Amino acid sequence: MNSSISDFKREKRKILENYVKESLITYNPLFASDEDAIYVMDLDGFFIPLNPACEQLFGYEREQFCTMTYMKVLSLEHLERALSYFYQSLEGKLQNFDCQIIHQNGQTLDVNMTMYPILIKDKIVGVYGVAKNITEIKYKRKQLMDQIQQREEIYREIVEHSPDAVIIAAQERILFANDTAVQLFGVTTKEEIMGRNLMDFLDPSYLDIAKQRINEVENGQYVDFIEEKIIRNDGETVEVEVKAIPTIFQHEPARHIIIRDITERKKTQQLLLQSEKLSAAGQLAAGIAHEIRNPLTAVKGFIQLVEDNEQEEIHSYCEIIKEELKRIDVILTELLVLAKPQELKFEKANVMAILEHVKALLDTQANLNNTEITIQYLTTQLDLNCDENQLKQVFINFLKNSIEAMPNGGNITIKVASNGTGFLNISLYDQGCGIPQEHLDRIGQPFFSTKEGGTGLGLMISKQIIENHSGQFHISSNQSGTIIEVMLPYK
Repeated sequence: MNSSISDFKREKRKILENYVKESLITYNPLFASDEDAIYVMDLDGFFIPLNPACEQLFGYEREQFCTMTYMKVLSLEHLERALSYFYQSLEGKLQNFDCQIIHQNGQTLDVNMTMYPILIKDKIVGVYGVAKNITEIKYKRKQLMDQIQQREEIYREIVEHSPDAVIIAAQERILFANDTAVQLFGVTTKEEIMGRNLMDFLDPSYLDIAKQRINEVENGQYVDFIEEKIIRNDGETVEVEVKAIPTIFQHEPARHIIIRDITERKKTQQLLLQSEKLSAAGQLAAGIAHEIRNPLTAVKGFIQLVEDNEQEEIHSYCEIIKEELKRIDVILTELLVLAKPQELKFEKANVMAILEHVKALLDTQANLNNTEITIQYLTTQLDLNCDENQLKQVFINFLKNSIEAMPNGGNITIKVASNGTGFLNISLYDQGCGIPQEHLDRIGQPFFSTKEGGTGLGLMISKQIIENHSGQFHISSNQSGTIIEVMLPYK
């Protein structure tokens, strides 16, 4: 049996050799100029070289190469796969594949091989092969892939550590989110938002414009930043600005979306606007005060002349006029303080002494209103570097407001504590009717007051004094009462 197979292969080998000598000899000039190795293999995989490039690629001289088999030149890692391609070509199938060969000097080379069967009288007698050295191409391709991978890693690092939230989305589905996006959207992990609909986090009033911008980006357009509102996972609404650009993610078209939290910027804008209002109010106040005080002096003089009249009815009118003039004078004094704030004189002072003095001043008014003022000292750190008189003015304003907010009496509690971060917390609790939520944001604005006949200047000046002391001021209120928190640095 083995003898008959060997005879069959020898016969095919002769036919193949004759074919090479007779039929392919005319192509020798063409083969000789080809840089690729061109060869023929018999049914056992033995080579018959057809051009000099075979010697250069494989490193063997012609006589030695003719004794070599296909399996001998293949690297061990690629042997099984390359053999399968060889046998498939013997079945009549064209094969093209990359593999590695071992050069005669031991060097490993990357090659691209093409194999297709040689048919003579409808019988496959061997395989025609072309081997192209792609070692340099592979090396350059690997370099390029390494560079691309390095750039992707750098890009990922930049995106991951970006101060702005970055989302990659296809249509409306979230494919990628960085750590900043996780924090902004109020979730714990990226998995909580991956795959979710981006529109789930968008304020409904912005849905139409968002869909329009999606269409523009998917059509290759770049859209600039636009202000929107997102709804965090915890239900909180955050003001943001959003920009999107077209990109490719995982070989598919997508959108690179930058979401920037502008909450602090909005607050700063509000503070700047408030500052401009204060400046304008101060200039206006100075003008009003001086314009009114001049004729006011004349009115006071004439009132004194009228008082000399002995008619009782005129005297009662004069008393009313004098009280109203006093009120105007108080308002003018506050306006002038607003227009020209007094120069601060910082000295070491004790908060307990300041508060006890203020309490003593207002105890009489508190008693008349059936109100009790209690002070609790929850820390021994009571010394501040401050302007004592101005702080007294602040707490007098606060206590007067609290007393007036409780016409039926009640308790006012002042708690003094240290928050451990270099600030002294002075919190004032009353049991008044509270301030409506819609009015809280306007507290401290000039000429806004919840009290009938109030000017709002007292609270505005108090706020300014606290800020001049590098402190902070906050009011919270409900139907059970109001809490005023003052934080002043003691370091």
